Amino acid sequence: MPHLPRPSRRAVLGALRCAPLAAYLAPLLPRQAAAHALVMSSTPEPGARLATAPARVTLRFNSRIDHGRSRMTLFGPDNQPHPLALAAETDPALVEAALPASLPAGGFRLRWQVLAVDGHITRGDIFFTVAGR
Repeated sequence: MPHLPRPSRRAVLGALRCAPLAAYLAPLLPRQAAAHALVMSSTPEPGARLATAPARVTLRFNSRIDHGRSRMTLFGPDNQPHPLALAAETDPALVEAALPASLPAGGFRLRWQVLAVDGHITRGDIFFTVAGR
């Protein structure tokens, strides 16, 4: 095994002194865009227990969404799929849909699938419960 020169004590201490500064500055360096659209907030929130059914569902993402190629489906207590019509785009990172007027009490699963403008598909589920009227 070849003999490598050992760093001087001064070099090691200098590197240790710079480490906190490097850790502080690292988040400020330019990065490549995220590969997938992530839900930043939703209405209703995941796991919400609601006294009455909401009139609409809203998902806010961390990036622009291709609304024409995105979709939402609501599964009710009977576990039957009910495709939802997405509302017209008002914000490139927001996806909204009106819910049927009279949802029964019970557990619901909102299944969403979006296409981010970077070409990546992301999907997921948001569960919520309607307690009843």
